[in-house]
Amino acid sequence: MTAKEFHRQVTGDQSEFLDRFLDLLVRLKIDYCVIDGLAANAYAEPVVTLDCDIVVVAPRLPELEKELRAQFKVEPFAHCLNISAPGSDVRVQIQTDARYQSFLPRRQPRAVLGRELPVAAIEDLLQGKLWAYQDATRRATKRQKDLVDIARLLEIQPALAAQVPDEVRRKLL
Repeated sequence: MTAKEFHRQVTGDQSEFLDRFLDLLVRLKIDYCVIDGLAANAYAEPVVTLDCDIVVVAPRLPELEKELRAQFKVEPFAHCLNISAPGSDVRVQIQTDARYQSFLPRRQPRAVLGRELPVAAIEDLLQGKLWAYQDATRRATKRQKDLVDIARLLEIQPALAAQVPDEVRRKLL
């Protein structure tokens, strides 16, 4: 079983939603990069997640949203668009927070569960996880997952600990 088949099996992606979504980005020639937990899998030991968080180049988002609505279920939230489809437990979350736009120029092609995808640079990924962890409006369980992802990234690149505020670093001990 390939990594891609494994991912499809454990995430219940019977309709190949994730691949259809990624193919749409390629067809429309929309620059994007993977962020958050799935991106952490490109650097650290993989952990199964149902979410694929990405950032797309902002000026292309209206065009992409129109195409997405024609094919998938689209739910807007404060700082993201959630995309889903019948036959799949996978959820794509397009981050609309402008801070993430700076991640795009530094993205790197990386292997992620059997797919070659543009992934945020590890320094940017860590920054995004710090923003998420420090967001007091997020559910406690989400913040704990963010903390685990921060720890996973620091295990791979301990020098990044200098980027982590002391109050967060103390939580990792």
